[in-house]
Amino acid sequence: MAGLTDQASGTKVTGSEAIERAHQAWQESMLRQLDVLRNEISVTQPGRLAVNCGGTLVDQLIRLTYWGQEVGISWPDLKARKMSDGSECSVYDAGMLLYYLREADGTPMADRWIGYRELPGGNFYSQAFQGYSGDRLARAYSESPEAYVEVAHILEGVTLSGLPGLAFAFLPLPRIRLAAILYPGDEEFAARASVLFDAAASHYMTTDGLALLGAGLVGRLIQAGKSERFTTA
Repeated sequence: MAGLTDQASGTKVTGSEAIERAHQAWQESMLRQLDVLRNEISVTQPGRLAVNCGGTLVDQLIRLTYWGQEVGISWPDLKARKMSDGSECSVYDAGMLLYYLREADGTPMADRWIGYRELPGGNFYSQAFQGYSGDRLARAYSESPEAYVEVAHILEGVTLSGLPGLAFAFLPLPRIRLAAILYPGDEEFAARASVLFDAAASHYMTTDGLALLGAGLVGRLIQAGKSERFTTA
């Protein structure tokens, strides 16, 4: 799972030869899975797929935003490309997009937040998810909540006034909404953080996939905070 969460955060997987071998094995496994996903998705008409996932169908291309960038998934071969330059998406990103297409059923977002343990089958893995999502975020910004707020705005997070703490909503995919919340510490209590999900998220992604999106959000928030903008202040 560590290799997958590194991919989700947008960082390059590096390390020992063993890690590289494991990463290569995962890539090969996902390449095989992509064909399975394409076969499963192909039974649904492209117009319905676009409607269900919150995208648009233009010239046999399902277009949608993924982490703020426009991507296109061609029909009928279901290959994912970046609209900015036409380059093919990575194996990881293609997999996430195809899982999204397969799971999307058009259910409206619930406008209600739940924790990972409330997702289907999420209770067993919720402690691990908190470890590489909320706990990482709290460690990164425990001493600088103002930097967290600035980074959240840079990444186009929307302020959530109805939740305690410093809460922001993000849309990694059109129908999947995540919330990142930092609870600043004080002399008595250490800082805490958590990642929540719109209650309809399981209609658009597997529980494992949602864990990767949550890890990806935290990774992006941390990476943005390490930029020159903050480290040279």
